[in-house]
Formats: sequence, structure tokens, C-alpha cells
Amino acid sequence: MIVYVEASVVAHLNTLVEFCARRDIATLSRPVAEEAAGGRVDVAILFGGSILAGGDLFAGAIADDLATHFMIVGGQGHSTDILRAAMRHRMGWDDTADQTEAALFDRYITERYAVRADLLEYESTNCGSNVRNALELLEAHDIPSRRILLIQDASMQQRMDAGFRLHAPDAQIVNFAAHRTRVELVDGHLGFRTPLDGMWPMDRYVSLLMGEIPRLTDDVNGYGPAGRGFIAHVDVPDEVARAYTFLRDAGVGAPRTADQRWADTAS
Repeated sequence: MIVYVEASVVAHLNTLVEFCARRDIATLSRPVAEEAAGGRVDVAILFGGSILAGGDLFAGAIADDLATHFMIVGGQGHSTDILRAAMRHRMGWDDTADQTEAALFDRYITERYAVRADLLEYESTNCGSNVRNALELLEAHDIPSRRILLIQDASMQQRMDAGFRLHAPDAQIVNFAAHRTRVELVDGHLGFRTPLDGMWPMDRYVSLLMGEIPRLTDDVNGYGPAGRGFIAHVDVPDEVARAYTFLRDAGVGAPRTADQRWADTAS
């Protein structure tokens, strides 16, 4: 378990949260989303890398008729087993072992909220295939993708935006991270005051956040045009780079490395 008491560690971690958990709008409502998108949202997409609470947010978007179409994207990848465990714990399901992220979230919103997605994508294994497969599925169903709302986990929202900007450069993208959970000092330890359903263990959350900064940094080691070319260019603010360097040098969590089981082109 990660235990640090310095307030500077908490502040730097929350700098990463605020950067990675991108939200382009203050509230997830149809009028606000349409204003940001420049018109009716064609499709709202939930990605299976989100914690369980992302399903609650997505169900609310469906109930509010926020978009013309709704899609859930996710086969299996580095977070799938954690999602399966969260579903077993929250819903009492004992048959999650072989279910994909998209299937799990669709079942979840159906049982809890009596709403369903229009489209499910079951094959993707990482952020890169999330983007490509989502766009291919929309095209196959002749669904416009001019205005897209993206809901992904706090740690991966910024990268998801960059992936869509690369593969759908003409689309108007509206980001709304599934959560923006801040780290706090709780009884002298890193913790969460009011963790959401299915919230990552602290070690996992820190690892995810730390892993994003080198991926988003547009240099030879990153995922941007100057590196592996998996995403569009991302401007990493100096404040974020300093926070990452401080945490790395202090030994606060190891950045998540790509799991080669799921890394066909990007992870």
C-alpha cells in the first residue's frame, strides 16, 4: 500500500487528476453538451476502461436523451478483471468471468436503470483499438460521427480525446471524464474521502495516472506524432510535467506498463 504523508504528494497527484480527467463541460446535460458540440450530439460513447460509476453517468445521459445514439466500447484489456470483480461485488453476479466490458456495462445499466445502449463493441483491447473499432462500427451502421461525446475513466480521458483527434480530425469532440476523484490525506495516508462505486485501489489509481504522462508527452518515448504515432499531439503543461517528475523522483507509484496481451498497436 502506498503511504505518504507529505501534502506536496497529494497536491501533485491531484494535478495529474485534473489534467488527465478532462471535462470540456461543467455538467453532463443535453443543452450544455449541444452548445459545446455545436449541435445535437450524434453519439455518446462509454468506454469499458472506466470504473463502475461510469455506467451510472452513462445511464443518466441515456435517460436525458443527451445524444441521438449511445454506444459502449470495450472487449477486454488491462482493467477488465477489476471491472468483473466490481460487478460481482455490486450486483451479485457470479457469471462475469468471460464477459466483455461492453456486455458488462450494458447489463449493468439495463438492470439498474432500465436503459440500454444502441451499439456494443466487443473486440477492442486498448485505447487505440477502442477508437478505431468505435469509428468503424459507427460507419458500418451509417451513424454520423460529426459530434461525439466521450466518457472514459479519469486516468485515460485525455488520451482518448487525442486518439479521436487523430482518427476523426473533423469531428467535434466533447469530453466528460467518468469521474475526477481527488486524492486526499485520510488519517495520514493517501486515500479517498467518498470513493465512487468500483473506485480503483489507491496503488492502481496512482499507477494509471503516472503511466499517462509519459504516454501523452510528445517525444520519442511517447504515443504522439514525435514518438509512436498512436495519438494526436497533446500539450502537457509545465505544471503537470513538474508534478510527474516530482512524484517519479520521490518513488510515488510505478507508471503502468503496457500489458503485451492487449497491445496490438497501443495500450
